[in-house]
Amino acid sequence: MTETDALQAAIAGEHAALYGVGVAGGKLTGARFTAATTQYEQHRKRRDQLAQLLIQAGQTPAAAEPAYDLPQAVTNAATATALVLLIERRLSAVYGDLVESAEMDKVRTFAVQALIATARDQLTWGGAPAAFPGDV
Repeated sequence: MTETDALQAAIAGEHAALYGVGVAGGKLTGARFTAATTQYEQHRKRRDQLAQLLIQAGQTPAAAEPAYDLPQAVTNAATATALVLLIERRLSAVYGDLVESAEMDKVRTFAVQALIATARDQLTWGGAPAAFPGDV
């Protein structure tokens, strides 16, 4: 995978994350709603940073889809929380690919920071610590 391919995959992942976290937020209240709102803003910021990296590389950032198929119905706080956790797990894999494919230091630095953020967010949403693929 090239750096450009990995950047496009990451921005596509952030577009999907924004959609999913937005849907999940509609079923959350209190502290969980606040956390989802904060997370939404973090995803929007990373999406915008990815767009800038692509534009600086002379590429056109992938556009968001009008809607996304969710992997599960979001009907209550438990299913909303599970969706946000799944989103962060999937983004960790995407950012792992970007770390591996990064050629420029600024892209690698961004990818590592995003990978750390998604790992931290998994813990926030009920995930358990896990080794990255290839670690033993």
